[in-house]
Amino acid sequence: MADSAEAIVAGAVRDFVEGRCFPDVAPANTARPYITYQAVGGQSQSYLNNSVALQNARMQVNVWADSRAVARAVMTRVIGALCQPSIRATAIGAPVSTYESDTKLYGSRADFSIWFTP
Repeated sequence: MADSAEAIVAGAVRDFVEGRCFPDVAPANTARPYITYQAVGGQSQSYLNNSVALQNARMQVNVWADSRAVARAVMTRVIGALCQPSIRATAIGAPVSTYESDTKLYGSRADFSIWFTP
């Protein structure tokens, strides 16, 4: 098991976009589709004796593509990968569709609660 929520996300989904999976933002001119991800909170743990065996992160995963259909299809695979029993992740709500008029990219975004051992 990976030692961070970021490593869990990247490891589970990068093959769906030929390795184009980046924290926060993708480099300029990245081929599409691609995935970005970032931590957007999580459940706080009680830190007793400075020892926390299990931590949580709320991870936002974004798929960017040239069409709504491709963004949706890749996000469906992302959800399937992260919500399998071997990964302690739960989808928080349904995916949200978006369109960036400046870049002319279609997006699909979803949040996941991921538990991991640091």
